[in-house]
Amino acid sequence: MDFRLTNEQQALQDEARGFADDVVAPGAQERDRAHEFPRDVVRQAGEKGYLGLLIPEEYGGGSVGNVAQCLILEEIARADASTHVTISVHNSLFTVPVLTWGTEAFKKKYLPRFATGELLGAYALTEPHSGSDAAALSTTAVRDGDEWVLNGTKMWITTGASANFVVVFARTDKDAPNVKGISAFVVDTDQPGFTCGKKENKTGIRASETVQLFLEDVRVPDENLLGEVNRGFNYALETLNGGRIGIATQAVGIAKGALDAAIAHFDGKVAEKGSVFSSQDVDFRFADMATRIEASRLLVWRAAQMRDRNEPHVREASMAKLVASRSSNAVCRDAVALLGPAGQVGACERMLRDARVTEIYEGTTEIQRLVVSRALKAGRG
Repeated sequence: MDFRLTNEQQALQDEARGFADDVVAPGAQERDRAHEFPRDVVRQAGEKGYLGLLIPEEYGGGSVGNVAQCLILEEIARADASTHVTISVHNSLFTVPVLTWGTEAFKKKYLPRFATGELLGAYALTEPHSGSDAAALSTTAVRDGDEWVLNGTKMWITTGASANFVVVFARTDKDAPNVKGISAFVVDTDQPGFTCGKKENKTGIRASETVQLFLEDVRVPDENLLGEVNRGFNYALETLNGGRIGIATQAVGIAKGALDAAIAHFDGKVAEKGSVFSSQDVDFRFADMATRIEASRLLVWRAAQMRDRNEPHVREASMAKLVASRSSNAVCRDAVALLGPAGQVGACERMLRDARVTEIYEGTTEIQRLVVSRALKAGRG
């Protein structure tokens, strides 16, 4: 087992760190405060190739692989989790299912535009009455000639207001068991009947868009069906393996940002007389925070490497997200506590709020435990 990065991976990480420091971090506080979608930053990320990280070169992408994508996106999450989740969803939850199950005609026509960020994508599985039990979704798709007609409501959709296309999961066989009768479609958001609701006022990642989507007799051509009819739930679960690695990466990046901010706050200082923390207490807390981050990062890299090798990695992706998200929350709480009153404002406060959602979306902490425990019972301990 070799934990060393290749020269190419190291170069990609260094370049992403510079982009995060020079482009993403400036204005992150203001965007969070104003709930402002980072449109210009995402545009520049597209110019850097960060919107096509997993898309093959033949379709205009970078094809850097999952490990390298984690290296790049951790740096972006360290600077701004809202920008990270916008880019991560586009890469892992949108372009991957299009690449894997889309028709060749659709891929040739659109993947180059997705790779540059000219077009943005989103992923719509969750509904108002089906969250963790995603197979209970009620959105329907009925075939009408060479088209499908979609009706339903999706909820908590990242980038839903700005996306040009959305991967939508809908029930195509109402008589089949929940997991058997679902299909996946790539829906053009300019289609009549496709609308989005208000942007949610969230605790964290406030510069990222989270909206409801409404589909009222939205027509989708048959060529926009992903893979086979009634196989969509399998595609959703496979896609979420990559999504969980993406959110685990986000959690690591947020934690690293909080640790960096806390260290910078104490740089060259000695604990004040009467402080709760002595200098050594602060140092010990930093050591614990750094160790949590490194342990989480290695779990993320393992899951990403297994995904690159096309090895089964359901358990490993869930372990990475479980540990990284919980560690991120713990690290951010420690950073805020260490800074005292100063921790109630500024970057650490934002990162603490941003970290909270990493235990919720792409499968809650409880869902990750369930996935891991099932793997243990199946003999994958």
